[in-house]
Amino acid sequence: KVAIKGIERELICPACKELFTHPLILPCQHNICHKCVKEILFAFEDSFADGGSESSNQSSPRIRISASSMDRIDRINRSGTKRNSLTPRSTLFPCPSCQRDIDLGERGINGLFRNFTLETIVERYRQAARAAIAIMCDFCKPPPQESTKSCMDCSASYCNECFKIHHPWGTVKAQHEYVGPTTNFRPKILMCPEHEMERVNMYCEICRRPVCHLCKLGGGHANHRVTTMSTAYKTLKEKLSKDIEYLISKESQVKAHITQLDLLLKETECNSERAKQEASQSFEKLYHILEEKKSAALKTIDTSKNRRLEKLQTQVEEYQGLLENNGLVGYAQEVLKETDPSCFVQTAKQLHVRIQKATESLRSFRPAAETTFEDFVVDTAKQEDILGELSFHSNGLEIPEINEEQSKMYNKALISWECPGKTDSADIYVLEYHKLNKEEESVIWQKTEVCGKSKILSDLDDDSNYAFRVRGYKGSICSPWSREVIMRTPPAPVFSFLFDDKCGYNNEHLQLNPRRTSVESRAGFPLLLGSERLQVGCYTTLDYIIGDTGIAKGKHFWAFNVEAYSYLVKVGVVPSNKIQKLFHNTHDVTSPRYEQDSGHDSGSEDAFFDSSQPCTLVTLGMKKFFIPATPAAPKDPASRILPLPSCLGICLDCDRGRVGFYDAGCMKCLYECEVDCSGLMYPAFALMGGAAVHLQEPVTAKYREYHDDI
Repeated sequence: KVAIKGIERELICPACKELFTHPLILPCQHNICHKCVKEILFAFEDSFADGGSESSNQSSPRIRISASSMDRIDRINRSGTKRNSLTPRSTLFPCPSCQRDIDLGERGINGLFRNFTLETIVERYRQAARAAIAIMCDFCKPPPQESTKSCMDCSASYCNECFKIHHPWGTVKAQHEYVGPTTNFRPKILMCPEHEMERVNMYCEICRRPVCHLCKLGGGHANHRVTTMSTAYKTLKEKLSKDIEYLISKESQVKAHITQLDLLLKETECNSERAKQEASQSFEKLYHILEEKKSAALKTIDTSKNRRLEKLQTQVEEYQGLLENNGLVGYAQEVLKETDPSCFVQTAKQLHVRIQKATESLRSFRPAAETTFEDFVVDTAKQEDILGELSFHSNGLEIPEINEEQSKMYNKALISWECPGKTDSADIYVLEYHKLNKEEESVIWQKTEVCGKSKILSDLDDDSNYAFRVRGYKGSICSPWSREVIMRTPPAPVFSFLFDDKCGYNNEHLQLNPRRTSVESRAGFPLLLGSERLQVGCYTTLDYIIGDTGIAKGKHFWAFNVEAYSYLVKVGVVPSNKIQKLFHNTHDVTSPRYEQDSGHDSGSEDAFFDSSQPCTLVTLGMKKFFIPATPAAPKDPASRILPLPSCLGICLDCDRGRVGFYDAGCMKCLYECEVDCSGLMYPAFALMGGAAVHLQEPVTAKYREYHDDI
C-alpha cells in the first residue's frame, strides 16, 4: 500500500494549486476544479468584452493564470465564434496541464463528468491530514457529539444514537448505505451529462468516456465504437493493475534513476558555476584591456594638453612684454634714456632685432598651439559591432546555409536557408544583409529576426548587389555566421502582366492555363494540316501572344521560364502600332526565296526580311540562347550561341529606347539593342512546335508556401 501522504502531488489542481474541489474530467483526461473551470471561462469572457486580459487576470485571484495562458485566451477569443450567433457555439478551454486548447462542445461545463473517484481519494487525504479533527453529528442537540457513521443516501453524518433514531429497524431507511464519518457525499448512480435523466451504462472507446444509450442511438457517439460498462471496468482495471505492478516491481530501477538524477542536479549546479566563472574571467580580460587602453589614451591627451598649455603660456608672456612699461617695451624705454652713443649702440642693436620680431608677430598673430583635440577621438564603431555580437558559441548548434537555388530576387527578395542536418535545431534565426558599395569604408549590416527558414525583404534598391548571411539562436547560444552569399537585384522595377487571351490569341495552336501565367504550343493536327497544303518552300508559322498590359514610359523588368524541351521560342517587345502586322505577317507563311515567280534573289530577300520585322525579338530553343546577327555581334556563329538560362529576364528602358535580355538568375545582361519606343510597348512571345513559357510570379507573403505545396 502506498502512504496517503505520498500522493499529494496527484491531488493538486493545476489551476489553483490547491487540493481538488469537485474535480471535473476534461476531454483530454486531465482533471480540474469546477470553480477553476468557471473562473477561467469568465476570464475568457472578460478579456473578450474588455479587449484585453490584464483586468480579467486581476479579477480572478483564486487561479494563477500565466502570461502564456492569457496569450492563449486572447488567441481563442480572436478565433472563437461571437456570442449570439445563430450557429451552435463550441467552447474552447485551455487545459492547464497539457497546454492544449480543448473543445468542450456546445454544453460547455455541463458536458463534463465529475470525477467521484478522485474526489473520494482527496477526501481520504484530507481526513488523514486532519485526523485530530472529528466530524460532528448533524442531528445532535447542542453540544453535538462526534459522528460514527455517514449515510450516503441522506448525505449526513450521525452519532450512534441519532443513527438509530433516523434509521429505525424495519424501515426503508434501514437499507441505506452507510460508511465511516466523511464530508464527501456522492450520488450512487452516475448520470449522463448530455441526457440528465439517463444513467451511463456504456463506455465509448473513441472518446474514452462513459455514455448512455441515447448517446449511442442518436447523439454524438452514434458512429463510435462502444463497450459495456462492466467490460470497460474489467479491462481498464486489469490494465491499471498490471501497470501498477510493473512500476512497483521496478522500484529499485526507479530509485537508481532518482539517484542518477540527483547526481545530475549537483553536476548541473557545479558546471553552471564553472561556466559563470569562465565567462566572468573572459569579461575581466576585456575590462583589463579596456582599462589599459583608457589609461594610455588619457595619458596621451594629458601630455599633449600640458605641452600646448606651456606654449600658449609662453606666448602670453611674450605679448605681455609688449605692453607699455612692461617687459621688452619697458626695457627698450629705459635703453632710450642712455645718452652715451657708444653704450647705446652696443645695447640697442640686439634690442632692435627683438623689437622687429615682436612687431612681425604682432602683425601676423597665430596661436602657438591648437586648442582642439580632434586627433584624439577614439573610433570604437568596429569594436562596438564586435561586442554587440558577443555571445555563447556552441559546436552543437548547426551553421545554417543559404540555399541559392530556392532564394530569389524579383519584385522582392526571398532568402531561404537550411541546416546541413535537415533539423531545426535553432529556436530563431537572425538574417543580416547590406548593400555592396565600394565608396563606403565601413559596412553597416541590417538585421532582422526570423522564426522560420525564409524571409521576404522589400526594401532593396534596384540594380544593386547585396550580401546576405544568417545565424541560428537557441536561447543565449548562437551558431557562427553562415557563408556570405551575394545576390543582385533586377535592373529595374518589376512589371506585372498576364498573357492576353483576346488580341490575336490562337486557341487552336496555343493553350493558356486558367491564371494566364503559362502558355504552351500544341503541335498537333492543325499544324500538320496547315503544312500539308504547301508542298515546297514552306516553313511553319510562329504563333504569337502578347501581354495584356502596355508600357508607355520608364524602365521596367519582367522574367519568365522557357521549358527545356521547347523547340523554338522568340521573346521581346512589340509597339502597339505594329501588333496587327505581327499577327498578319505573310512572311511567316512561305518564303519568297523558293517561289518561282517571286523575282527575288537570296541577298535581296535577306535585306527585305531584316527590315520588315514588326518587333524586336531574340530566338531561344533547344536549350540555347541565340544572339542576333548584328554588325556588333561576333562573326563566328558558334560564339553567338549561349546556354539557355533557367530563368530569362527582359529590361525595357523606354526613355533611352533600349531593350536588354538578362540571365535572371544572376541578373547578367546577355544582349542589348536599340528599340523604337514611340508607341505603347507590349511584351511579345512567339512559339513554334512543342514549347512552353511560364511567367515568373511576384514574390508575396504566400509565395514560399505555394511553391512548397507544389
